[in-house]
Amino acid sequence: MSDEDVWREHTADVLAALVRRSGDFGACEDAVQEALLAAAQQWPVDGTPDDPKAWLVRVASRRLIDAHRSTTSRERREEAQSSSAAALLDAPAVPAEDDTLRMCMLCAHPDLSDASRVALTLRAVAGLTTAQVAACFLVPEATMAQRISRAKATIRGSEAPFAPPTQEDAVARLHAVRHVVYLVFTAGHTTAAGDRLVDTDLQREALRLAERLHRALPRDPETAGLLALLLIDHARTAARQDAAGDLIPLDAQDRTRWDHAAIARGVALVEEALTRGAVGPFQLQAAIAAVHGEATTADETDWPQIEVLYRMLLRIAPSPMVELNLAAAVGMSQGPAAGLAALEPLLDDPLLARGHRVHAVRAHLLERAGRREEAASAYLLAASRTQSIPEQRYLNRRAAVSQDSRVTR
Repeated sequence: MSDEDVWREHTADVLAALVRRSGDFGACEDAVQEALLAAAQQWPVDGTPDDPKAWLVRVASRRLIDAHRSTTSRERREEAQSSSAAALLDAPAVPAEDDTLRMCMLCAHPDLSDASRVALTLRAVAGLTTAQVAACFLVPEATMAQRISRAKATIRGSEAPFAPPTQEDAVARLHAVRHVVYLVFTAGHTTAAGDRLVDTDLQREALRLAERLHRALPRDPETAGLLALLLIDHARTAARQDAAGDLIPLDAQDRTRWDHAAIARGVALVEEALTRGAVGPFQLQAAIAAVHGEATTADETDWPQIEVLYRMLLRIAPSPMVELNLAAAVGMSQGPAAGLAALEPLLDDPLLARGHRVHAVRAHLLERAGRREEAASAYLLAASRTQSIPEQRYLNRRAAVSQDSRVTR
């Protein structure tokens, strides 16, 4: 493991350790960054410490103390600083998973928007720089710096921001944490814009967070479902694009390139989670991914089972995107005409209609129904609604194929 990997692995733990004892999010983050800078300078010369986390906590704590001492009213705070120093340097270690979970819950504060939760999690928990987070959101670094600063100010201004959440609030926070980790993964699974289809760095960060959440909460079925979903989806990454970086759809992928060990682990996780009581959205999504993952060829996919699972998901977590996925599954299990009928009402949904996915699904179903001219138009419309260059190229190619098929009939 490189020094950079070590820093990223321990960033959330070190920050959580300081925040838990100090309560000043901004000052603690500055201290952690200074400790990481010190590590970048010293470790290549002196070697990586036997306990990197303890080293970082110790150095960051000293930086935090120095920052306190350099502020005004030094005399009045000197005694408090002295006791704070002892607490910071001598406090017993807390398991890494506890610290990671604590930081994830802090970043999933209920007063923040989803976008701010994801940005703050990437910055404070995943250890990405502000520039890297800005690149994920396709905004200038200065804009992202302001967004993160506002998020931290919102947390700081809330009532008892660093107090442990109540049992009721903890359940809501954990749900938000899982959602944030999933959003991080989806942002990497298919980038929203630009010339890259996949951001593997984001995918790996989401997987790392999901792994640590699962270690912290091994008996929580929805956390297991989240990890299973991410494992199975990530297992197909190598087969999702060709040498030029262009999209390869699921039914055309070389399944020998899938990571079948990761799929097997994900399947085992979700199968075990489904036996523990209430079934949640991530468990159902993982079960759907497992059906795809266990099919050795596209023709062997159990589409009727996928349709049933999507209907279950729609009952417990209704959303336009779930309805869209259900319509696609209906089209595969009952035929394109049934899929198009299920899709028709969704074309009037303003959120879906502004994006490209509903038009891409419609184009695929029209193509399967033999309605080539309509399919070509729908593919072109879908291509015009996405900012992802690989997806644009794929959709334009499908439009050309449909047009060629129409001409040669």
